[in-house]
Amino acid sequence: MKHKPSTSRRDFLRKAGLAAVGAIGAPMILPSTVFARNGMITPGSKITMACIGIGNMGTYNMNAFLQKQDVQIVAVCDVDAQRLEEGRAAVDKHYGTKGCAVYSDFRELLMRTDLDAVSIATPDHWHALLAVAAMKAGLDVYGEKPLGFSIPEGRAIVDATERYGAIWQTGSWQRSEKNFRSACELVRNGRIGTVHSVRVGLPDGFSINDNGGYHVTAPPPGFDYDMWLGPAPKTPYIPNRCHWNFRWISDYGGGQLTDWAGHHCDIAQWGMGTELTAPVEIEGVAEYTNVADGLFDTPTKYAFTCRYAEGFTMIVADRTKQPKGMGVQF
Repeated sequence: MKHKPSTSRRDFLRKAGLAAVGAIGAPMILPSTVFARNGMITPGSKITMACIGIGNMGTYNMNAFLQKQDVQIVAVCDVDAQRLEEGRAAVDKHYGTKGCAVYSDFRELLMRTDLDAVSIATPDHWHALLAVAAMKAGLDVYGEKPLGFSIPEGRAIVDATERYGAIWQTGSWQRSEKNFRSACELVRNGRIGTVHSVRVGLPDGFSINDNGGYHVTAPPPGFDYDMWLGPAPKTPYIPNRCHWNFRWISDYGGGQLTDWAGHHCDIAQWGMGTELTAPVEIEGVAEYTNVADGLFDTPTKYAFTCRYAEGFTMIVADRTKQPKGMGVQF
């Protein structure tokens, strides 16, 4: 039987989180006294965590979790041996020990019986498979946005949280920022009157990292390219296909649109109180630019209008098409 710390803290968070999903319309704040008497963290109350994906955001998230007194990172997982070693070294240095385990295959990691949660920060096409597998293993999940690679995959993640009773948090960190929260509270409480339209400005184009060119070659030693591809179509290894640049390739990501919609479109929906609904109609256009002989094939410019049954429209476009550029305008 899987071991879970027998603390009232985790039980409280689970119950409070589940109640908040259906009953709380505004953001919820828990006082620090909820977590432990006098704010102290006892050893048995620590959340035992593993980090899957030690790239750009994965490293950022891992370092953030390392700063939490109620979290203990015990393992890291990545298909790139160099990043895996960097992650292990960072964890061991922080704790002053040599106890961080390493895994190149997430399936071996999920066989552990001492984990409470995982942080997932991989290319988008892996999000749903990893998340569902982790929740099936009895773990709670902090997952990077976008939620899934497609609408059905996002639905599968939501269904899995209900099926396995897991706690899920998407890495839409703007919800934790005071300015975003204050703005949404004003809108939701009618302080700016009735809102008929919302404008959302997102980035355009690509920001490409040069990882070694566009030629077909063998994967570098220590990089499990087949595992990196996972459920995606089998294609030759090209250095600039993978780290960071995957988001500009439709087999693995959705470009700036899906990279940023999880931030600004989420804030727009939060402010309008429509997190649990969806548009009834969407109409839009997109432009594509031939970059690297078609390797990068996600939209570079785009604009679409979402109409909601609640009686408002959301106009989403790249920043060149919005009067105020990037951000959310109610």
